[in-house]
Amino acid sequence: MPASSDPSMSDAFLDFVRSNGPMLAVALVVIVSVQLLFMSRMFSSPPPAFLDPTEFKPLPLTSKTNINHNTVMLRFEFDKGQRIGLPIGQHISFKSAGEDGKDVYRSYTPVSDDALLGAVEFVIKLYPTGKMSQIISKLQVGESMMMKGPKGRLQYKPNMKKHIGMVAGGSGITPMYQDASDKTQVSLVFGNVSEEDILLRSELDALATANPSRLSIRYLLNAPPEGWTGGVGFVNADVVKTYLPAPSDDCMTLYCGPPPMVEAVKKCLEEVGYQADQLFGF
Repeated sequence: MPASSDPSMSDAFLDFVRSNGPMLAVALVVIVSVQLLFMSRMFSSPPPAFLDPTEFKPLPLTSKTNINHNTVMLRFEFDKGQRIGLPIGQHISFKSAGEDGKDVYRSYTPVSDDALLGAVEFVIKLYPTGKMSQIISKLQVGESMMMKGPKGRLQYKPNMKKHIGMVAGGSGITPMYQDASDKTQVSLVFGNVSEEDILLRSELDALATANPSRLSIRYLLNAPPEGWTGGVGFVNADVVKTYLPAPSDDCMTLYCGPPPMVEAVKKCLEEVGYQADQLFGF
């Protein structure tokens, strides 16, 4: 249809612009500002990282909370304009002087993600004979821990596998608890001694509820309470075949936990048919 040449319509439009000029100017400014903000976010660089892979840097402890009888949550803070700078699958080295004056090193994976600015959080199990455990148990709010990173052999890329299996024992859940915003299906088998030992359970259950088609979880307990409806015992071939992806080039399985568990799980996965390039141990 050809454009109208009716002069009355043009006059009406000009009258509207004259009478609503200030409002239209404000609307135009808002639209342009929103567009500029959107474009700046699309093309701007991420906030600078706190971590340096070449040197240890001090981080002050700002919060320390007991989660259960042998596990603490620690929060360390730094410049609010920075992110921690830790890719998925990587971890951070702690360094502190032991009782004999010699430096003690231990690697940990945060439970907070890289989107959190100005802080990093860890859930850490304390062992009676662990040198770093003793240091952390005595660490007070206001004191600092030396940290360096990122470090680690796993180079995670979004959708690098169609299905990822995970086997965790105790605090070995922390490297598994990292948000990968992609379409990868994840199956987790999480073993513990007792129900109170299940770390991050509410967070894991919330993730499973929010992503029922992407995340499944099977809890195993050595000493289950009365009425327990989850699994009982250790990871074996039946557990692997039932709750983890079958060996294939599109799948891989990660595992982390106490050394005896890691050794047993690795042997079990290999017996089921997993090849070396389909397995990764933290």
